Amino acid sequence: MIKSMTGFGRGESSDGVRQATVEIRSVNHRYGEISVRLPRGYSFAEDAVKRSVRAGISRGKTDVTVNVLSEAEDDFAVYVNTAAAKQYFKGLRDLQRSFDVIGGISLELLAGMPDVFRPDMGGIDEEATLAMITSAVDSAVASLDVMRVAEGAKLAVDMTRRADAIERATFDIEDLAKGIPESYAEKLKARIEEILSKSVGMEIAKDRIAVEAAIFADKSDVTEEIIRLRSHVGQLRGMLNAGSSEPVGKKLDFLVQEMNREANTIGSKVGDLGVTHIMLDIKSEVEKIREQVQNIE
Repeated sequence: MIKSMTGFGRGESSDGVRQATVEIRSVNHRYGEISVRLPRGYSFAEDAVKRSVRAGISRGKTDVTVNVLSEAEDDFAVYVNTAAAKQYFKGLRDLQRSFDVIGGISLELLAGMPDVFRPDMGGIDEEATLAMITSAVDSAVASLDVMRVAEGAKLAVDMTRRADAIERATFDIEDLAKGIPESYAEKLKARIEEILSKSVGMEIAKDRIAVEAAIFADKSDVTEEIIRLRSHVGQLRGMLNAGSSEPVGKKLDFLVQEMNREANTIGSKVGDLGVTHIMLDIKSEVEKIREQVQNIE
């Protein structure tokens, strides 16, 4: 089963007192990278969230945002750091004297200083909260997976169509390649006759022309390359149509590289304009497949 690396998923879970909402966004990436944003005081859940995400996503850049809404008063308490407030107050007074600034130091100013008020999440039942959050994560991953599978199916259809075009092109090359040695022999013979017509006393045996044509035919034979290219196309179809949930993106990437290699070899061995035009079409289709593969898990 082909899955795209791009998608969005959302999940929710509640234990009657708290409610967790999780949103997951994923984009294509060479490796598996997970970034998690949690509310302040819930950092204890980060590792569990990443484990849950990894269970459903093996490749791509994934951003996870977790929000928790709680109606339990004992979940959240405020600690007033009086010692820090005194130090801020003293520092502000010193600044006033140093710069002859007139005015009072308000409570609002002190309350806004860093760490004067700190949340205390000591009342949270971490085990129960963790179970609720991971449940929401699992739902979000499942939602994301639905979108990734749908997008992957579209990519598979497009790549299959391009693979079919490549296979048809190999038959066209095969037909053209059959007549290339004979055409080469005729051109070689005509060229030699032209040279001989301008020279006196020169003769070249006919069997020599046949030998040269045979050597050229052997060098320009692309039968093996065509067979391998068709084999790669068959493997590509097999991976696109497989029902397995195993990620195939990296395998497809390697396979496309091999297809491109065979196409280049055919183009270099057959010095025929017609074959060259077909090879350019094949390379164009291979490149488009390669671009699609970059977004497959």
